[in-house]
Amino acid sequence: MAKKRDKKADRVRQIFNRVNTASRQEWEYVNQKGFDFSNDNQLTEKERSALAEQGMPTFTINRIAPVVEMLNFYATANTPRWQAIGAEGSDSDVAALFSDMADYIWYSSDGGTQYGNAINDAITKSIGWMMVTVNKDADNGMGEIELVQPEPFDIYVDPKARDILFRDAAFMLTRKIMPKAHLKSLFPQYARKISAAGTDEGGENNFSEKSIGGIRKDFGYKDISGAEAIDPQDAEADELIEYFELYEKIKVSYMNVFYQVPPDPKTMRMITEQVDTRLAELKAEMDVRALEQVTELGKQLEQGQILEERYKLEVYNIEKQNEQALAQAKQEMQNKLAAEQSKIENRVMAEKEFNVLMEEELFAKNVVDTIQFYGTRIRQTCTAGTTLLYEQVMPENVTEYPLVPFHYKWTGTPYPISAVSPLIGKQREINKSHQIMVHNASLGSSLRWLHEEGSIDTDYWEKYSSSPGALLPVRPGAAPPTPVQPAPLSNAFFTIVQEGKGDMEYLAGIYGAMQGDTKQQHDTFRGMMALDEYGTRRVKQWMKNAIEPALKQLGIITMQMSQAVYTAHKVFRVVQPSALQEERTVEINVPMYNDYGEAIGKFHDYATAKFDIRIVAGSTLPVNRWAYLAELKELLQLGIVDDIAVLSETDLRNKEQIAKRKSVYAKLNSSLQQSTEKIKDLQGTIETLERQLVQAGIKGKVMQAEVEISKQKAEIKGEEKDALRQTVAEQKLLQGSMKQAAVAGKDKMATEEERQKIRLDGEVNKLINTLQNNSKE
Repeated sequence: MAKKRDKKADRVRQIFNRVNTASRQEWEYVNQKGFDFSNDNQLTEKERSALAEQGMPTFTINRIAPVVEMLNFYATANTPRWQAIGAEGSDSDVAALFSDMADYIWYSSDGGTQYGNAINDAITKSIGWMMVTVNKDADNGMGEIELVQPEPFDIYVDPKARDILFRDAAFMLTRKIMPKAHLKSLFPQYARKISAAGTDEGGENNFSEKSIGGIRKDFGYKDISGAEAIDPQDAEADELIEYFELYEKIKVSYMNVFYQVPPDPKTMRMITEQVDTRLAELKAEMDVRALEQVTELGKQLEQGQILEERYKLEVYNIEKQNEQALAQAKQEMQNKLAAEQSKIENRVMAEKEFNVLMEEELFAKNVVDTIQFYGTRIRQTCTAGTTLLYEQVMPENVTEYPLVPFHYKWTGTPYPISAVSPLIGKQREINKSHQIMVHNASLGSSLRWLHEEGSIDTDYWEKYSSSPGALLPVRPGAAPPTPVQPAPLSNAFFTIVQEGKGDMEYLAGIYGAMQGDTKQQHDTFRGMMALDEYGTRRVKQWMKNAIEPALKQLGIITMQMSQAVYTAHKVFRVVQPSALQEERTVEINVPMYNDYGEAIGKFHDYATAKFDIRIVAGSTLPVNRWAYLAELKELLQLGIVDDIAVLSETDLRNKEQIAKRKSVYAKLNSSLQQSTEKIKDLQGTIETLERQLVQAGIKGKVMQAEVEISKQKAEIKGEEKDALRQTVAEQKLLQGSMKQAAVAGKDKMATEEERQKIRLDGEVNKLINTLQNNSKE
């Protein structure tokens, strides 16, 4: 009895049959051949048998493996780094956590190994893949984001995709062939479905694929046969089954709803109190106005200007108008205050959810505006054989396929070109040239003989013809055997080998100098740096145009998936790449509580933050350490960086302790310099004060000497004046008779004054000299 078929499983199988076209199979064959060549599996069984029958060597000279290894090194020398930029100010702090989150996911998933395998697949198979998935059982059921590296030939992409990252593909499909026991261990919750699942009747019953084009696929993952599928429970052969995972981009209708939020009861009470207060004020004003109007009407009635009936009618109208105006004002005030207190909120929801909410009258009357749009979602469908295991739509914020391609040479289609494909022809040329040269040398060392039938003992000649000094018998009367010399090889074979090696280096862009070949390196250090710079430009072009966009996409998907999974409070440790830095602990979604112990929000709310992801350009490329150290030394001499920055890039042992000691030494040296500067300042102050004291003492003594000299001069002048007065009196008395004597006396006084001045000047000079000597001592 045929098993019941599932329509969704049939749809997945039909998609696979349509995408597995001749173009896809030819692309897989070509790139599988390139992968085999890189692993030194370069001869088919037919070629190997033909060479062995002709006595030619079957070895190969693998010139492709070094190229693959060097390209792998350039692309995976360092760990990629991502940066996140917040969409707004409130997201900046949370965006800064993404780099730590990405490092945590990378190291917990052994991302270096996964990324290295993906790059190796891109080089040898033209494309490598990395996948962001969720391990729901990790962290006690809270879930963890993991990075895995699927097999490139297991993935089938929409042939109409034209984006380099296949973001415009309608679907991506993965197909694996595995034992049922293994599939049950991966999905224990679907064990019964897997046991009952059957293989497609129109598909392959024996999943061991034959070698394509005669290439031995010793290293191919598809060489498994049904007999090699073992159930570990009973150690018996297990049944193989196809496992499909289909990822599709679907459009889901959403509604961008703007709705008014009415105030709560507490706010309504406040509104009512405000309305009552304003109404009381308005009623008082209206009562006063009505009284004024009634009084005026009463005066007109007393004067006979109006009738009593008119008076009563007007009074009634005034009361009625006031009541209506008061009621209208009350309604307007309530509506106005309620509108002021109400908030217009915006929410995006699925159209189905919106339709359900619109059935409620309270929500429907508060809707202000709606905008319909279609959002992208990812639907995942998993089948085993002809049975559907599960189907789910990924969370709303996940809008990109979890599979990220790493191309080597993108062709504008899902079928890129590998780095090995252009080298296969040259590799075969080198192999053939070496085989011919070795075979010719072998023929020259082991001669062939041309002889008449029955002229010699063939067994004896085969055994001893190559032995030194051997005596080879010839039957009597027979002609002796003639040696057959090999034709001389043309020198073109040697030229072909040398040119072939150069052509392979030129095609691959990996030269001998880049691999440490001293014969091709420059003599000077700067020349080597220039060769390193120019020789890696083709690799940098590949990294910039193919690898870095894929790494950016990987960061975006990691961000989307992590925001969907890490919604609860989580603490994780990040291992710093530098040995001088210790591990850091990071927290996200930290709950915040009010005074009553109620949760009112989250600190570092990672799930709702919005930010853009960027890849740090060139972060995975290798750094020429010697050139980098030389540059750091120059920057250190210019004072731009410190010695710790230089120390962190060296290979010294225990550089952490050295850095700590240098930190202590730096602190002590700083303290010593500060103390030295203080001592110098104090010594300068003391010397300045001493000089000021000495100068003040000298000035004091000089002023004292000047005072004494001035005093002595004043006394001398007083004495001179008295003597002059006496002389004048005597002259007046003896004018006539003593005129001659007066003149002589005047000359004598003048002489005496000069002597006195000379004496005083000598005393002053002596005093000044004494003060100066004292100051010097």
